[in-house]
Amino acid sequence: MSEKYFILNADDFGMSKDFNRAVLYAYEKGFLKSTSLCANGEAFDNAVYEILPECQNLGIGVHLNIIEGKSLTRCPALTNDDGKFNNGYLSLILKSKNKEFKKQVEAEFRAQIEKVIKFRKPDHIDSHVHTHAIPEIFKITLKLAQEYQIPFIRTQHEEFYTIPQISKHLNFKYPINILKIILLNYFTSINKKALMGTAIKTNDYILGVGYTGMMDNLTVEYGLETLPDKDCIAEALIHPCKYNTNINNSHTKEFLITQNKELENKIRSLGFEITNYKQL
Repeated sequence: MSEKYFILNADDFGMSKDFNRAVLYAYEKGFLKSTSLCANGEAFDNAVYEILPECQNLGIGVHLNIIEGKSLTRCPALTNDDGKFNNGYLSLILKSKNKEFKKQVEAEFRAQIEKVIKFRKPDHIDSHVHTHAIPEIFKITLKLAQEYQIPFIRTQHEEFYTIPQISKHLNFKYPINILKIILLNYFTSINKKALMGTAIKTNDYILGVGYTGMMDNLTVEYGLETLPDKDCIAEALIHPCKYNTNINNSHTKEFLITQNKELENKIRSLGFEITNYKQL
């Protein structure tokens, strides 16, 4: 019997009350079963005290964040004098072999994980802007996943695919996203080797890199159709926001993914069970 699993995950839970309300609605009225909680998000308290109690079966991940907002620890290699993260992705790559830098990353990651664990046992780890994919930072993430017995870490291998919508390709975002796929696929090839011999598991594929900022029903459907017809775990990451008044806003479109019954039926017809890491 085929074991094909699809996880639709809402990143950025805890970043704002609008994101939090979108997660709640998508869980109750749609087919969202998984989200990732940002420990340093401005709406963290709203997420854990008002939203989580209404979502008992929602899978929760730790959305590690060392690229936006304020740190939970003192980590001058990662922040400015006000404690706000101030490194871009390239800077994090260049610093990632520095021992003191890695020590501070580990302390900050540990604080973020422990803050989430106080409210819900996480079933996976991912990160804001895929910073944990950087191999030296992935090693730290793997160490902490083992220590805190968090069974899954997201990896970012995405198959190249296109959808029949020219506007999604003739823009400034798409070529940049293709470069992201190449880089993250390379990082994933390294990181999956690091997972070998450990009890920590990962997804096989991801959807949401090539069409970052442009995710909708078609990008999910065509992405899943591209995958080999074999047992796998495929994760699509979205950043849903229901309450933005602009229907063309990318976060609004990503929220609408969770409400599309035709897409839900299509996913099932492709042989995927819609689930979360908690249930695997």
